[in-house]
Amino acid sequence: MLGLLLANFSSVAIANDDSTSLAWLGQAFFFDTNLSRERTLACATCHDPNRAFTDARDNGVFSAASLGSDGISLGDRQAPSLGYVSLTPSFSQDEEGLYHGGLFWDGRAADLAEQALIPIFDPTEMQLSGPEQLADRVLENPEYQRRLVSLFGEQVVADTQLLSEAVGQALAAFQQGEQFQPFDSKYDEYLQGNYQPTLQESLGMALFFTEGFTNCNECHQLQDVPGRRLETFSNYAFENIGVPVNQRLRAANGRQFDVEGKPYVDKGLAFRPETPQGDTDGRFKVPSLRNVAVTGPYMHNGVFSELRTVLDFYNKYNRSGGDSQINPETDEPWGNAEVPETIALDKLTGTMPLEPRHLDALEAFLRMLTDKRYQHLLED
Repeated sequence: MLGLLLANFSSVAIANDDSTSLAWLGQAFFFDTNLSRERTLACATCHDPNRAFTDARDNGVFSAASLGSDGISLGDRQAPSLGYVSLTPSFSQDEEGLYHGGLFWDGRAADLAEQALIPIFDPTEMQLSGPEQLADRVLENPEYQRRLVSLFGEQVVADTQLLSEAVGQALAAFQQGEQFQPFDSKYDEYLQGNYQPTLQESLGMALFFTEGFTNCNECHQLQDVPGRRLETFSNYAFENIGVPVNQRLRAANGRQFDVEGKPYVDKGLAFRPETPQGDTDGRFKVPSLRNVAVTGPYMHNGVFSELRTVLDFYNKYNRSGGDSQINPETDEPWGNAEVPETIALDKLTGTMPLEPRHLDALEAFLRMLTDKRYQHLLED
């Protein structure tokens, strides 16, 4: 079964089959459905390498969230792409008191190893009961046991916590490979002088990086100046941009109300116990825009299906009248923000209202950020 899975995902295969390779072991774990309760779900199920490490399954909610191992449990957030994820900084607070980094939409995991284990034990995802059950599933595979002992010593077989940590380290090692962050998009080719952008792409690039026109780069630029190599297109801060509730998803997963019977609110960053409640409510980590054109649906809750809708949504803050306040996917007004009190209006307003040709140009530039092996998906 494992060999079949690896063959199906040869685009990310690791050539080195050395028994001491932690990344090889992580690759095997990544594709192994036996590490879920019902043996139906692997990391690669919700982070499909052939779909830019996202969950392209419909799941009854237009891919807005993922189904658990039981085929019934449904999450409340979209599975984020794992492309370029290893470049995410650790969760921290700067001198101004602002939070940055960490894994997941709310930054709850400090590093890749911690992040890799959380879905395995999550009751709505892979649903294993704890380190003991994970150890049972791993050690039933003699090849896993041989490689783990080679890497961590004989004690790993007897210590379930140590084995669990080893699984997390292996998955993290796999995700640090070049196949997750190739930096080979048309934008990267342009930076190396090997691609000439079209006029539309050039206009979109100028709009994106020029403050006062769109402010896109205020949140989606990591390097200190535009045009630097290895740009991940996220500052890894946490912002509330007024995303509306995904009502279809809430109806499907039954989370319309909390345990007290009040309307359920996803508070994002405030999920972390050490962050102050109130000011952090409704803030989510700014995602990388790498492969954004092929990783829809969009926003933390998958509420928008099309990239153009996202651009229209941002543009609504600087336009009035006409169809600017209408969601083109529903032909109805944009839904209310889930947490209106903390919307970053200082970043969202005060820029030029964009005309359709400007939005076309921005979309063309964002399509340039697609890794080479996913460019065929732009035509799907």
